[in-house]
Amino acid sequence: MQIWEFSGEEYEDVTRQIYTPMIARTAPDFRGWSAVQELGDALTLSRSQFRGPISAVRTDRMAARASVDDLMLFSVRQLAGRGHVRQHDRVAELAAGSGILIEGRSRYERVSSAEVLSVNLRFPRELLPLPTAEITDCCARSIDPAAPAMQMVYGYLDRLFEMADDLTALQRLDAGRAAVDLLVMALRDVTPSVPGGTGSEEVLLDMMRTHVREHLADPQLRVEELARRHHVSVRHMYSLFAQIGTTPGAYLREQRLLAARLMLSDPRYARLAMPGIAAAVGFLDITTFGRAFRRQYGTTPTGWRREHLGSGPLP
Repeated sequence: MQIWEFSGEEYEDVTRQIYTPMIARTAPDFRGWSAVQELGDALTLSRSQFRGPISAVRTDRMAARASVDDLMLFSVRQLAGRGHVRQHDRVAELAAGSGILIEGRSRYERVSSAEVLSVNLRFPRELLPLPTAEITDCCARSIDPAAPAMQMVYGYLDRLFEMADDLTALQRLDAGRAAVDLLVMALRDVTPSVPGGTGSEEVLLDMMRTHVREHLADPQLRVEELARRHHVSVRHMYSLFAQIGTTPGAYLREQRLLAARLMLSDPRYARLAMPGIAAAVGFLDITTFGRAFRRQYGTTPTGWRREHLGSGPLP
């Protein structure tokens, strides 16, 4: 077990070591500590306590430098207090006992104005056996602390932290992967739904989200067209997406850019020119595609491909 004690000035160095790199602002009297159990390659379990207000952000540029098998962070807050996490245009309140999943490959911010005590599981994204879009949908959504699956996850993480020193390296790795498997069960409780909505509204929203993911290459798919295809008004569609923390346009753009980023990181598409990548995810104008990609990830599509596929000659 490693134990870190730090001031506000040292917090950014700690995030690089045990979480994901962030830029932070803290009060002059900010203090914190973290105890870390190494479970395997990039797989860690930690307990952390912060005293004093803190505002931390992982910028688009930081997220753009994440590797293909980048990191996820699942955090369980143990103390009540004002605070929130924002990612993918969603805001999750930091309630006592609730769990929140964050992905390192996208911008996020965390704000807290009180003492924080949390248990944190960091793991490679590849260990989470869920589709990319589903993982993204689960991020920045609070898991109800009263849910049985959430209680199982927290109980397991708490016990594993206490016992990790007595396990062999292989046992720690197996235990860490088992924690991720338990997390998958808990994430089923945060499948986006319409609060207070009817079952038919939930089905309709799910149908629209699925339609978007399956028709990204269709350049005619816009907000108005999505509403027409599902026989609802644009106003009603906006009200449904608003209740899960986003808009139809933002969701469509996010899914297209996610798909483009995956293609740019995949050697199978290394010969596909940039206009082909843009067209494959529904952008007819290469300039619009480049501008949207840079705004989202802090780098150009070409820069992303060069960083993730190398700058040498194409195969």
